[in-house]
Amino acid sequence: MKRRAFLAGIGAALMSPVVVSAQQTDATRRIGFLANFRSDDSEGQVRIDSFNRVLQQLGWREGANLHTEIRWPGDDVGLSRQYAQELVDLKPDVILAWATPSVSALQRLTRSIPIVFANVIDPVGAGYVVSMAHPGGNTTGFTAFEYSISGKWLELLKELAPALVRVAVVRDPSIASGIGQFAAIQAFASSTSLELTAIDPADESAIDRAFASVASQPNGGVIVTASSVALAHRDHLIAAAMRYRLPAIYPFPYFAPLGGLAAYGPDAADVAARAAAYVDRILRGERPADLPVQAPTRYQLAINVKTAKALGITVSPSLLIRADDAIE
Repeated sequence: MKRRAFLAGIGAALMSPVVVSAQQTDATRRIGFLANFRSDDSEGQVRIDSFNRVLQQLGWREGANLHTEIRWPGDDVGLSRQYAQELVDLKPDVILAWATPSVSALQRLTRSIPIVFANVIDPVGAGYVVSMAHPGGNTTGFTAFEYSISGKWLELLKELAPALVRVAVVRDPSIASGIGQFAAIQAFASSTSLELTAIDPADESAIDRAFASVASQPNGGVIVTASSVALAHRDHLIAAAMRYRLPAIYPFPYFAPLGGLAAYGPDAADVAARAAAYVDRILRGERPADLPVQAPTRYQLAINVKTAKALGITVSPSLLIRADDAIE
C-alpha cells in the first residue's frame, strides 16, 4: 500500500517548534497509548511504527529519555475502560488515544493528564473539545474527517456501480459519529431513489443476513462507515461483500489492499506522524488547550482493480486516474 502522505506528516512534524533538545531532559518522559486495535493487528503496528519514527526524528528514544506504555483493547469497550484506568494510574506525561472509544474512556477518568487523539470524528459534537480552534481542557488532536465525506462514499459507489438501487450502510449506532455518518449519507441520498439499510457491524451473522438481503435483488451495494467495530470486523465485511458479489466502499485506504473494492479517507500513517508532533510539543511544555484540533491534510482514494474484475465491474479510466493507489 502506498504511504505517500506519510512523508508529508514527517515534514509537518519536523516543523513543530523545538524548545530544548530531548537528549537534554533530566528525566525519562512517559507516554501512554490507548489503541483501538488488538496487539496482533498489523494496521495497529503500522501506526505505532509511524508514530515512533517521528518521535525519534524529534530526538526521543525509547529506553533513553522516553518510556511508552501501550494497551490494545481492540473494539472491546469494557477493555478500553479497564486499560484507560491502568494508563491513568501510571500518571504519564501525555496519552495518545487513537479513536473515539479511547477518548471517551480516558475523559471519564482524567481532566488533567494531556490527551492527544488521532482519529476522531466530530470531537466538538462529542464534547471532547470546546472548539476546533481553541480546544480548552486537557484534550486536542486530529480528526478523521467531516461528516460530508460520507456523502462522497455514496457518490464514489454510484460511480463504480451506476445502476445502484439499494445500499446497505454498515455503521455503529452506539457512538454519535456512527449516527452522524449515516445521517450524512441519508441527506446525500435524499435527492436520489436509493434505498438505504442500516447494519450494526458488531454482529457478523446480521451482516451476512443483511448482505444476503441486499444481494437477493440486482443492483445492490455496501458502504462501510468508520468505527472501531468495523475496523475489527473488516476481514469479515470484505469477505461478505465478495461472497454476495456486492460492490462496496470503505472509509480508510488500508481496506483496499485487503480485498476491498474501493476506499476513500485519510492515510493513517500520516495522522500518526502528525499526532507524534503534538505529543512532542506537549512533552516540551505546550498545553493541549492551546493546540488547535486539525483535520487531515489530504485524502486518498484506493481502488482494488483485481476485486473489481472479480465482481464484473469495469472501473472507468477517469476514476483510475483520480486514484492514489490502484491495486492490480
